[in-house]
Amino acid sequence: MEYMEEEFSKVAYKNRYMILSAVLIGSMMGPLDGSVVNIAMPTLQRYFHVDVSTISWVAMSYLLVLSSMLLTFGRLGDMLGYKRLFQIGMVLFATSSALCGLSPNIGVLIVARGIQALGAGMMMSMAPAIITKVFPPNERGKALGFNAMAVAVGLAAGPTIGGLLIYAFSWRAIFYINVPIGIIGYLWAQKVVVEDHRRSKEQFDVIGAFTAFVFLVSLLLYISRGDAIGWTSSAGILLLIITGIFLAAFIYTELNTKEPMLDFSLFRNRLFTAGNLSAMFNFIAQFVMTFLTPFFLTFKGFSTEKIGLIMTAFPLTVFVVAPISGSLTDKLGSRVLSTIGALVCSVALFTMSTLTDSSSAFDVIWRLALFGIGNGMFQSPNNTEIMSSAPRERLGVASSVLATMRNVGMVLGIAIGGAIYTSRKAYFSEVMKLGGATATLYGLKDAYAVSVAIALISALLSFVRGKKS
Repeated sequence: MEYMEEEFSKVAYKNRYMILSAVLIGSMMGPLDGSVVNIAMPTLQRYFHVDVSTISWVAMSYLLVLSSMLLTFGRLGDMLGYKRLFQIGMVLFATSSALCGLSPNIGVLIVARGIQALGAGMMMSMAPAIITKVFPPNERGKALGFNAMAVAVGLAAGPTIGGLLIYAFSWRAIFYINVPIGIIGYLWAQKVVVEDHRRSKEQFDVIGAFTAFVFLVSLLLYISRGDAIGWTSSAGILLLIITGIFLAAFIYTELNTKEPMLDFSLFRNRLFTAGNLSAMFNFIAQFVMTFLTPFFLTFKGFSTEKIGLIMTAFPLTVFVVAPISGSLTDKLGSRVLSTIGALVCSVALFTMSTLTDSSSAFDVIWRLALFGIGNGMFQSPNNTEIMSSAPRERLGVASSVLATMRNVGMVLGIAIGGAIYTSRKAYFSEVMKLGGATATLYGLKDAYAVSVAIALISALLSFVRGKKS
């Protein structure tokens, strides 16, 4: 077997499902913590007596650090070993979670969340690389499907677990719970994950890592805070200038460095490039939906608890569909499945744009479930295609590029959805002189309609990438 003749031993192949179980613990921890913290935001605001803008940095610090460091972690994984970096990430995540729980003030919590993001980034960027290296091509889609399922479980379980922990104990418990999980995950990974080949003789591209970090932080700050600081304000323009300068510096550095952090030759592969862009557009569409739907449900008068239950229809459906889609990928290939999945997402978003003020909870649930079906069909095949198209010595970087596209898509989705909703609501209210409730509904419907076009772009990119040679 060609796979067995490569770098991993027969022991790694024999124990691949135990290795997968260890990786899934790490894949679940990040999304679980993100959704738990989101549900705790009002509680944290009341406890620390701060305004909404300040408390938003509890989430923002995590997102900025996570998204900006993924490329760096991918390169470090290729150099130091995927198991080593994965375990460091798990220890760092558990330790910083304890620090979050002990935070005496909002400043310490924000800093601790940034450190927590470093640990999450190490685990997230290494998980697909470990899976791709351990599993043979004919089982890789199924394994990556289980990884997508773990992410969905974390997202789905977060609001429920967070609500129970806050109710039974306090907000600190939502962070403390990560400590025993992290210890168990570390010990299990130490026991079952086989260390991969290390290429320690290569030098780390410090300048490339720094310029990439500044570029991504500036870009994501502008995208996420542009509405608050003003898109064309002096601060906004300054962020754009910094973004442009450091993007140019990053590209120049990578093209003129013997051992670059990001190997641009990866993007010569149409499967890799189109697959990553397709993933980014899919996540933009997804987060337009997940960001705006709670506003619609609030508009309908549902309680916070019921909104949380309704929103779980999406990740729970992904939980069911992703492993099935992954198994089908191993048999049918990825191009058709991922394209159909993206098209189903666009249909689901179109149906979201048809919601009215008389729509029931069930009307929202089946639409969210339909999007979950499409997303589950899309993610596993697309991720499999991306990771399979990368050279084995660059799996860490390939994995981190995919994770970066996912996080940039998340930020863009929230920013685009929020901007369209706000502007269209103002138009219907101020120009069309419609009532507040009607303007709110029409603003949401227009934002959903735009997300349909975004999902169609994802489907087109998935289709035009061609077949694997």
